[in-house]
Amino acid sequence: MNTDARLLTAQPAAPGRGRAGRPWGMLIASHTFLIFYCLLSVFPVLVVVLNSVKKPLSIFQAPFVPPTLSTFTLEGYQTLAQNANFGLYTFNSLTVTLGSLLLILLAGSAAAFALSEYQFRFSTLLSLYLSLGIMVPIRLGTPGILELAKSLHINNTLWALIAVYTAQGLPLAIFVLTAFMRQLPRDLKEAARLDGASEYRIYLLVLPLIRPAIGAILAISLIPVWNDLWFPLVLANGERTKTLVLGASMFLGQFVNDYNAVLAALTLAILPAILLYILFSRQLIRGLTDGAIK
Repeated sequence: MNTDARLLTAQPAAPGRGRAGRPWGMLIASHTFLIFYCLLSVFPVLVVVLNSVKKPLSIFQAPFVPPTLSTFTLEGYQTLAQNANFGLYTFNSLTVTLGSLLLILLAGSAAAFALSEYQFRFSTLLSLYLSLGIMVPIRLGTPGILELAKSLHINNTLWALIAVYTAQGLPLAIFVLTAFMRQLPRDLKEAARLDGASEYRIYLLVLPLIRPAIGAILAISLIPVWNDLWFPLVLANGERTKTLVLGASMFLGQFVNDYNAVLAALTLAILPAILLYILFSRQLIRGLTDGAIK
């Protein structure tokens, strides 16, 4: 169909309805609810960040008022710098989170490609077995994981956390990516094979086609890894291997009455996770948009 035909067949929106054909009242109500929910989610984080740079008295007198020249202070962050190594904690958390996400993506996509592309004996049973990891909490295996980490001499190291979080995120990643890869046309992969492409080359060609699924997996796996306190406390509680959440929790126990320091610690623990989530969410939206255009 050419451009003129499309223009002739395009129908204008009915009076009182939006482009999607829904009534304007429903569109306004849904957008109002989404905006309200967004503000409700962002407001507590904004209050914590603003009060982290205010004097203690102004925190209680006007907790919802932005800091002014007379109430602005960095005492909380100075206390953090003097009494805790939050720079190292942040580096450890970033290393563990990004390393885990990378391994989840590589191992999960490779396993999903094999399960979706090749039919072999017990392939269905293997898929069901891997899916069980979604329903079984990995914390149930903490004693065995601790013994395994000790036998491999990786306890109290970041490698132990990366291995655990990779195992934790793989079942969901394999399940989602397998479903997406099975929806791809087989003609594309068969054409690549006829052109002489190897299986590894075909695997690399498939990855850009499932960007929405990859973005979803990264966004979903990010928050549990960053916010986890259990495994850092069990496997890597040394001063050189503390994650940001573990370091902030121990700091809050020592300075529970220093509200500036408490809010500053919470700010440093929250903001990196929000920035990483926004980054991966943008990739997810971009992938969905590209897929819709194609």
